[in-house]
Amino acid sequence: MNAPSASAESSALYQSALATFGSLLEQARTAGDPEATAMTLATVRAGRPHARVVLLKGYDEHGFRFFTNYESAKAGDLASDPWAALCFHWKTLREGVQVRIEGRIGKVSAAESDAYFASRPRGSQLGAWASLQSQPLAARAEFDTRYAQFEARFAGAEVPRPPHWGGYLLVPDAIEFWYGANFRLHERQLFRLDAAGTWSQGMLYP
Repeated sequence: MNAPSASAESSALYQSALATFGSLLEQARTAGDPEATAMTLATVRAGRPHARVVLLKGYDEHGFRFFTNYESAKAGDLASDPWAALCFHWKTLREGVQVRIEGRIGKVSAAESDAYFASRPRGSQLGAWASLQSQPLAARAEFDTRYAQFEARFAGAEVPRPPHWGGYLLVPDAIEFWYGANFRLHERQLFRLDAAGTWSQGMLYP
């Protein structure tokens, strides 16, 4: 997936939004947030919303990345409707800071998924093979047995990426920075991409 196209001025606004995001993420880490990359991912299927917390695994001008099972419930949602939203909430910053990001999601390349999978701890790699993510589980022992089976299967060898596991990239068309304040007098800054591919910046009432 490609980064949004825009004029130089519009592109500068988008880069400014990314820089602000990066600065806030680093501030959250410095402030001791135990999981600063945690973000709520909201998806929709058949008009019904679903939300869960996943971990950001990278971002740049192309978008925001996370990895998961391609046969999970979230993957099914994205297959039927590729539009989604992310929300970060860093309570350790100021009176609380949120970053809300909306856009369209698509899969990253197999090579990128391979590279990230290879960097994961071995236990997490085996878990990706063992888990039938989002499917009913009769008892924990059933999952433990599957894990042991894959542990034996790949004993003494590298664990390859399962074909049903990989990354997604959300290409943003809206990024909002929500800064908490006393008496609910929050500050909200919105960056938005229009249909012509131009980014703009404005404020919202709290």
